[in-house]
Amino acid sequence: MMRNKDRLSIAVRRPDGSIVVDNRPWFTFPGTDFLKRPFVRGFPILIETLVNGIKALNYSATQAVDEEIDGEIKPWHLAMTLIFSIVLALGLFVVLPHLFSLGMKFLGLGGDADGLSFHVWDGIFKFGIFLAYIIGISFIPDIKRVFQYHGAEHKVIWTYEDGYAVTPGSASLRSRLHPRCGTTFLLFVLSIAIILHTILVPALLLIWSPESMWVKHSFIIVLKLGLMAPISAIAYEAIKYSAKINDTFWGKIFSAPGMLLQMLTTNEPDEQQLEVAIVALKEALGDDAEAELHAPEYTVSEKN
Repeated sequence: MMRNKDRLSIAVRRPDGSIVVDNRPWFTFPGTDFLKRPFVRGFPILIETLVNGIKALNYSATQAVDEEIDGEIKPWHLAMTLIFSIVLALGLFVVLPHLFSLGMKFLGLGGDADGLSFHVWDGIFKFGIFLAYIIGISFIPDIKRVFQYHGAEHKVIWTYEDGYAVTPGSASLRSRLHPRCGTTFLLFVLSIAIILHTILVPALLLIWSPESMWVKHSFIIVLKLGLMAPISAIAYEAIKYSAKINDTFWGKIFSAPGMLLQMLTTNEPDEQQLEVAIVALKEALGDDAEAELHAPEYTVSEKN
């Protein structure tokens, strides 16, 4: 899957070995300039990326069988999948770490939510769950292939951005890690969430702290859920700034944790997977291509 401005290209290798590519407009929120402002645009872009990613995976699934499947995911299916994904993410990375940290308090190994130790445990559990989740799914054969295609995308993009002719051979020599990656974005989200939770939660509890433990911690969890929009907005600006200064010393230091994490979410692709990535990039760029892209034969889907 490759995006160029408002154009999205999804290339898939079918079981018979042929490559088919679908070009479609990038789904975006119809809206005002307000949603595109710095420190606002991050959350809408996150939702847009989820929607486009789900649509791309669904299109890929329809091409993974020899016979044609009529139609793609319905709007209500998409909405339910999106809601389920968001609820699952919030449950795993907001609610569950909070409950684990609460358990550490009951064990006498941490303090209450108005102290530092509670949020230190919360952060440890967040990262632990995140890493365990990525490592766990990496053993699934289909996810392994997804991670290989993820690596192929990065290698092809690096080759193009460095101004070389893009071939499977030249792309294979490039790094499978890239500073502008969703994995790095997720790491920024987790890191910023830990920092803001550590600062804002105790501060707000100084203003109002319910006497009931259940009300108090329910309030904190709801507060954390509400902070996801500003956290994702800040994280988006952070990753853009990191990519902008990537060639500098501080830029490499800033992006190093995310690049290291990509060792888990990307795998080395084979030549055929690199070919698919080249096709997607060629179609996404269209007339904007500034370098030679040597793509194998492919067909463009007539379905939109």
